[in-house]
Amino acid sequence: MARKKAVELPRFTPGKAKNAIAMAKVIAPAVLPVVTPYLVRSAAVVRDSWDRRKARKLGVSVDDLGHYSGRGGALHARIAGAANAVAELRTKSDASAQDRAFAEDAEHRLRQLAAAVRASERMPTARRRAAHRAVNTELDRLEGQVLTALGV
Repeated sequence: MARKKAVELPRFTPGKAKNAIAMAKVIAPAVLPVVTPYLVRSAAVVRDSWDRRKARKLGVSVDDLGHYSGRGGALHARIAGAANAVAELRTKSDASAQDRAFAEDAEHRLRQLAAAVRASERMPTARRRAAHRAVNTELDRLEGQVLTALGV
């Protein structure tokens, strides 16, 4: 006995599509004014939580988040944090001449690293990643020296 294959009818036909469009034309003008404010508020809440998460990840305030955008944003945030720590080392009440000299050298090096990150923004991907790795390694070393100088 040969089995007959069941003929599958399409679930979405042109007639059903026309009916759906006609229903949408009737319902949308009544529903959209009610739903739109909630959608806008939801989008704002999602965006705000996204910004807060990103700012927390970078270690900066939400207001300063715009300063640290782009592919090198995280490095710029780290450089700014290190610069604040170096400035704190310089203004420390019991800072020695050696601490002040180190702070001067560190600030100069941080300016160079910031320039390198800015310059790498327009580089091809492989070169940019290599430059960011080099800056990251140098920042790790410099941050370790700053923590040692601060006595942490």
